[in-house]
Amino acid sequence: MSASHPLPLRGVLFDLDGTLLDTAPDLGAAVNHVLISEGFAPLPEAIIRQTTSHGALGLLKAGLGEELLEELGATRLRTALLDHYAANLCVGTRPYEGMLDLIEWLDEKKLPWGIVTNKPGFLTEPLLAALPALASCGVTVSADTLPVRKPDPAPMFFACERLGVEASHCLYVGDHVRDIEAGRNAGMRTAVAGWGYLSDDEDTADWGADLQFDTVQALHHWLRYELT
Repeated sequence: MSASHPLPLRGVLFDLDGTLLDTAPDLGAAVNHVLISEGFAPLPEAIIRQTTSHGALGLLKAGLGEELLEELGATRLRTALLDHYAANLCVGTRPYEGMLDLIEWLDEKKLPWGIVTNKPGFLTEPLLAALPALASCGVTVSADTLPVRKPDPAPMFFACERLGVEASHCLYVGDHVRDIEAGRNAGMRTAVAGWGYLSDDEDTADWGADLQFDTVQALHHWLRYELT
């Protein structure tokens, strides 16, 4: 899928979970720790991967259902999940295949890149610190960096300002409809990370993205072509 765009690309922004990093192994371990501790069956990997983009409460709802989650105490269980996750942030988490090659290439091209995520800063910062291969990240905007978060465009504009790039010259890559909405709201080119945490019932063609890539390598190939 391709799109025409009149302005040259001068920066790339990524969502974090399900786009830059495969964090499902550690988030899945955290939700299953809580479920098992409460006497319930753990979630299978396939459900975890389809639900990770919905955050801690989304994972708990997948395991318990909304009514039971409220009955048991959603705030208590969310806190327990996040506590376990924070203590085990980077056990199974890895950059997606091909992502480090892409980042190295962006650095060689001197094309600034950064992260805009709805993950809270107390999790984002130590996670990135545990992955020195991502040290060239030019800006990180977490859920609580600003008073608002995606799909509001303010985090996108903030990231572009820090990178020294106009939003209209930037590509935003994400695996959730709110990512595409945030990028579009900021006037960016947008791309669906088809390798991310997509539900079976989602039709990403409805999101209105400019581009969609099934693999990191396909994104890398497109960027090489775009910047020649």
